[in-house]
Amino acid sequence: MKDNPYREDREQLRELLKQYENLKNGRQHSFLEEDSFGKIIDYYQEKEDLSKAMEAVMLGNNQYPYSSSLLLKKADILIARRKYSEALKTLEQASLLDSNDITLYILKTDAYLALDQQEKAVQLLNEALDLFTGEDRIELLFELADVYDDYEDFDKVFDCLKMILEEEPNNEESLYKICFWTDFTGRNEESIRLHQKIIDDFPYNELAWFNLAAAYQGIKLYEKAIDAYQYAITIDEKFDYAYRNMGDAYIRLRKYKEAIEVLEKVNELAKPEDVIFEAIGYCYDRLKNYANARFYYRKAQHLRQDDSKLFYKIACTYFNEANYESCLKQLESALKIHRTQAEYNLLAGECKILLGHFKDAVQYFTNVVGVRPKKVAGWEALIRCLYKAAYFEEAIEQSDAALKMTNQKPIFFFYKAAALFGAAKTKEGILQLERALEKSPRLLKKFIELNPSILQNQLVVDVLARFKRNKSI
Repeated sequence: MKDNPYREDREQLRELLKQYENLKNGRQHSFLEEDSFGKIIDYYQEKEDLSKAMEAVMLGNNQYPYSSSLLLKKADILIARRKYSEALKTLEQASLLDSNDITLYILKTDAYLALDQQEKAVQLLNEALDLFTGEDRIELLFELADVYDDYEDFDKVFDCLKMILEEEPNNEESLYKICFWTDFTGRNEESIRLHQKIIDDFPYNELAWFNLAAAYQGIKLYEKAIDAYQYAITIDEKFDYAYRNMGDAYIRLRKYKEAIEVLEKVNELAKPEDVIFEAIGYCYDRLKNYANARFYYRKAQHLRQDDSKLFYKIACTYFNEANYESCLKQLESALKIHRTQAEYNLLAGECKILLGHFKDAVQYFTNVVGVRPKKVAGWEALIRCLYKAAYFEEAIEQSDAALKMTNQKPIFFFYKAAALFGAAKTKEGILQLERALEKSPRLLKKFIELNPSILQNQLVVDVLARFKRNKSI
């Protein structure tokens, strides 16, 4: 029959508890070792029965008054009971008996932090760092990093993690954490130097390669980042986060085919994620493979059904294929979620113009200027729509409104001029065009785009020729 250490431990604990009860009740010949008291206290703490744990501590203290370990357990229970000042007094007693136990400093730190005495916690831990080496010193550095994190001294968090890696380059916890804090603090160059040194000594440390790559990515050196990620996945071919970040780097470099390849690898290695499907969809979108883009956007949508942006992205693929009816269906779904989103209304308006439904388009563009009255895009779309629908008087009126709301943006002087010509108000149109040219001659192309045939109007040609002679457009 095979040994069952777990069963043996339970039986030993049961026997200890029996002996403890005998001792507590004053039965004859009852005795417990100091270590046994520790196990009983741990048992009650694990059961979250702090009263019985404290009772065991007090009994233990009576039998072993010079036991620093039992005093530490008493302080731990007092901290759990939020009796922080009493815990600190107990810890002072323990330090007189044994000042070389790391638990003493950890518990003191917890008590100081609970009393909002961060400076004392930091001072204590820094002093303790000079007393300990090896694993104990590493533990104290992690504790100090947590203290700095709690009080938002984030550069000091990075410093602690860096010190850990300088002493123990393969410390996984620190390697994982410093990647985040490098990005958060922006200390990418420092991280690059640190991880290059680690890699020089431990070339098969995939986390160091990953962190090096992430630091390069943080300063937009994407090619170097990709090279470092390649080393990480060569060491660990199932390193899904390396593939994920590499995909982002390829996207930044506009290498969409390569990005798709590595992002598909993420799907093979990890559970399906909406952001990965969306990123692949984006890559296909940029490659103008709109059918595949929709396929992946819909996969993302299946996992994130309430996101109106995915409906909008699918709508854009249909718009790029000139499939305006399908585009509108997607936009209707997006607008049910976010009725006032300007981008959705703008695209819906453009679809309606291209389908010849000008009144509907006007309504969508009116929604945009209602939400963003100081933005140029909405006004520009609205006036352009009114002009194309030959609602020239309304276009003149809205041009005036746009000029007022956008602090006299020059584009609307040109649009008003075009609307005046459309309304057969030629003299006013000429004056408005001259004014527009004085404001911003480079925007003349916007005026011509509204109605290219305007260049057949001799009065307009004369104004442009005169202006060109005087100032050169």
